[in-house]
Amino acid sequence: MASRPRSRRLRRTLLAALVAASVAVPTVGAVGPAAVPAPVPAPLAPLSLALPGELAGRYAANRSAVQAAEAMADAHGDHGRAATLRAMAGEDHRLLSFDGRDGGRSVEVFGDLAGATRIAVLVPGSDTRLDSHRFRSGAAELQRELGRGTAVLAWLGYRTPATLSAAATTPGRAQEAAPLLASFVRELAAAAPRARLTLLCHSYGSVVCAEAADRLPVAGLVLYGSPGTRADRAADLGTTGTVWAGRATDDWIAHVPHVRVSLVFGELGFGTDPVAPEFGARVFDAGAGGHSDYLRRGSVPLRNMARIVAGRDPADA
Repeated sequence: MASRPRSRRLRRTLLAALVAASVAVPTVGAVGPAAVPAPVPAPLAPLSLALPGELAGRYAANRSAVQAAEAMADAHGDHGRAATLRAMAGEDHRLLSFDGRDGGRSVEVFGDLAGATRIAVLVPGSDTRLDSHRFRSGAAELQRELGRGTAVLAWLGYRTPATLSAAATTPGRAQEAAPLLASFVRELAAAAPRARLTLLCHSYGSVVCAEAADRLPVAGLVLYGSPGTRADRAADLGTTGTVWAGRATDDWIAHVPHVRVSLVFGELGFGTDPVAPEFGARVFDAGAGGHSDYLRRGSVPLRNMARIVAGRDPADA
């Protein structure tokens, strides 16, 4: 009889190793050091799009906050971090919010937010940092695909888990992030009540979106390259928006064990595969790319996710 508990423990250990190896993947961009000091950002008034020039004033205030963080990083001796912040302070970066502490948080705008009738919020996965070029370029490509009357917001509003860390296999960071995401989306919805809002959630970001789903006033929730959501079915997420799911045929995330295991230190894994029929999401064609290719220019998933944001059926593409 003693062999059965040992067998179960071994199975759980193997599952832990599999999930840890599968969920975390290297991405482009160096990890921003959380230890680099940065000033406390000045409080901002609630987001408003009603008055001309209001957004420009907010962008200017956040540009000043980035410059203050740059000076502090330089004085601290982290010149690489200072260079990243110096680039962020450029006129081509329009930040709705910025906080340089604890590795950094930001929300960047692509497109005409004040005049947008369709708005997409991108929620990134593991290892996305202030200097992650791929996240920013993906947001720019999506906005370009969407065209006029749209905006894409790159929401780096949480402490993303590191590559090959236990945090990338457990829901802790997502649970920390969910109230922050919900608060931001509600503020955005109040500022742009006539706009159609859609969340696009990549990889571990889909765990974040799932945790916040029942508090998000959105038309759609798009889970792509997702390891799971901790929900057995899309209906369990509690969102009033349409739940979409897509996975590219060459995405390594397909090999993640779709399990949830309770261990001594907490829960491991994220459960049902969002593209599985039993989950009940609307599945869209995500092409043949890899885990980091969904927002690549000219790609099938970029085109189909843009159609979802626009309120159109990707099956018509």
